[in-house]
Amino acid sequence: MPELSHRRRLLVLAICCMSLLIVSLDNTVLNVALPSLQRDLHAQTSGLQWTIDAYTLVLASLLMLAGSTADRIGRKRVFMAGLVVFGLGSLLCSLAPSLELLVVFRMVQAVGGSMLNPVAMSIITNTFTDPRERARAIGVWGAVVGISMAAGPLVGGLLVESVGWRSIFWVNLPVGLAALLLTLRFVPESRAPKARRPDPVGQVLVIALFGALTYSIIEAPDSGLTTVLPYAAIALAALLGLLWYEPRRTEPLIDLRFFRSAPFSGATVIAVSAFAALGGFLFLSTLYLQNVRGLNALHAGLWMLPMATPAFLCAPLSGRLVGSRGPRLPLLIAGAAMTASAVLFAGFEAETSNGTLAVGYVLFGIGFGFVNAPITNTAVSGMPRAQAGVAAAVASTSRQLGQTLGVAVVGALLASGIGSSPYRQAFVSAARPGWWVLVACGAAVLVLGALTSGTWARRTAERTADRLQENEVRQAAGAGV
Repeated sequence: MPELSHRRRLLVLAICCMSLLIVSLDNTVLNVALPSLQRDLHAQTSGLQWTIDAYTLVLASLLMLAGSTADRIGRKRVFMAGLVVFGLGSLLCSLAPSLELLVVFRMVQAVGGSMLNPVAMSIITNTFTDPRERARAIGVWGAVVGISMAAGPLVGGLLVESVGWRSIFWVNLPVGLAALLLTLRFVPESRAPKARRPDPVGQVLVIALFGALTYSIIEAPDSGLTTVLPYAAIALAALLGLLWYEPRRTEPLIDLRFFRSAPFSGATVIAVSAFAALGGFLFLSTLYLQNVRGLNALHAGLWMLPMATPAFLCAPLSGRLVGSRGPRLPLLIAGAAMTASAVLFAGFEAETSNGTLAVGYVLFGIGFGFVNAPITNTAVSGMPRAQAGVAAAVASTSRQLGQTLGVAVVGALLASGIGSSPYRQAFVSAARPGWWVLVACGAAVLVLGALTSGTWARRTAERTADRLQENEVRQAAGAGV
């Protein structure tokens, strides 16, 4: 891809951020609409989990395929296709007559979304070649997630109260259309120097692993362990199959050699932990504010501003810190803040007091604001540029998998705790095990942030990058012969 002017690079960044905005906004807006959707479609807790997890699950399953496909056939082409499919899925969601069809249409949305975030990140990585400039660009990218958290509850609350929950999907249509037209005009095409071959077996194993694992967790409270045990066995078999099959492929869907890099492995687990905390936090907060406190969607959205605003403000600061001092400090701040927030809810029932509820929200917003930039920068910065799409896709997959598991685990614990008890009376005590899960997620971010950002970890990243580069050279030489 030719070197672009500074102004053109900023325009490309803005276009890519538009795609992230609609994908991220969709989840935060939907969380506020869950109680209204529950009443209109007569959904149980598991049904609410599936409206979120069907989306994140398909995203997690297809992101790596989308990243490698974009590297192979062209990032701009795949990005534009994703915008079209995402817009179509959004329109269908707004027309869904039942919970089952809403879940199906959310999956259509996710197919389009899988072609957006990792591909956009790959475009950014190949557009901003200077490490410091790239770190700042990724900081802006992370700030967009904060914008979606800040705007999502308010936009969702206004739409749900004034028009109805179906209108939350209409927001995606004008933004997606504008991004499509701007991409067509201003984003240059790019692809990896050497095309990666498809890996259909690896893709099927990934879908089986994520799908069976999520189903086992969500349905366990209602169906019982005996019913979900076969799905847990399928998940285990798929995992073992991936570990056996992928290293034997020349061009695997998941290149397990990436995980020899301690920073890359740490960033992957941190992403799962941080976004599991986000998914569980939003799920519990929304149900508590509306179903227990009795707030409407708009007032619940206003209550989430103490969380959303710090996330928005801290994301660009985190990007600058990563560019100037590396990922350690942002990760330590993120882990400490998220852990402290979850401890307030798990140990001190912070939701029962307005003051502690606000403090818990502010702490979580600070933590989440600091965590995004170091995850993304660490995942892509140590890899050869030709592997940027796959590396970014692994990072994005980790985020979506984390959010999927967070909603599944926390929702399952909540459903088990409530049982047949009155919902409002049982909620706080039933939610406590879920909050302790979020404490563990925050602690994982803190500990892994300290362990995988030191000198030893950087050396493993350098060795991994060198080996990947050498392997590419050998493959290119072999192809030339």
